[in-house]
Amino acid sequence: MRPCFVDESFPLGISLGASVRVGKRSQVTRLLNGAETRNAIWKGTRRHFDVGTGLRSSADLQRVLSFFEKVGGRLCGFRFRDPMDHKSCAFDATPSATDVTIGTGDGTTKTFQLIKQVGAASVAWQRKITKPVAGTVSVAVAGQLKTVGSDVLLDPLTGNLEFQTGHIPSNDQVITAGFLFDTPTRFENDQLEINLLHFEAGQVPSIPLVELLI
Repeated sequence: MRPCFVDESFPLGISLGASVRVGKRSQVTRLLNGAETRNAIWKGTRRHFDVGTGLRSSADLQRVLSFFEKVGGRLCGFRFRDPMDHKSCAFDATPSATDVTIGTGDGTTKTFQLIKQVGAASVAWQRKITKPVAGTVSVAVAGQLKTVGSDVLLDPLTGNLEFQTGHIPSNDQVITAGFLFDTPTRFENDQLEINLLHFEAGQVPSIPLVELLI
């Protein structure tokens, strides 16, 4: 049975004010001489968010409560716009079709996964982008733009690009892409504790979310 996922975005105005915590998992062993050995248990990261900091009004509280009900608490995942990382390019730049190399053609492979390169050198890894924002994806093959929707089809629920007949990349042609993307996320708890009087008095509730690793 596939996990439940509601293909809707958490309220954007609230998500962009959320606090973000990015976690990795490593093992550090201290040797008898005081030196250390360090090994990565996770190659990538996992993000945690608290959307309480994005609340600005009682109407925002109602939006969060309504969304919580819609997705069944932590039962179903949903789209979330990470305020710190939602572009294929630098934070202050505009996405373009040459931002990220997603593969190299061989004349037969027609499906390629959207990814984002993260880190450098020995800690570099490829973040799989499974929730691109429709209408923001641009694609190029050997630097030449392709039309998304006809030359190449996008699956917005998986981040897969499928090149159509006559547009499949030839040998050694580099495929690049640019896009905005959402992070698949769920509520971390099955309960929401909200007090309107406390909120209006300046007390911000904690409403934690956690990234889904797909």
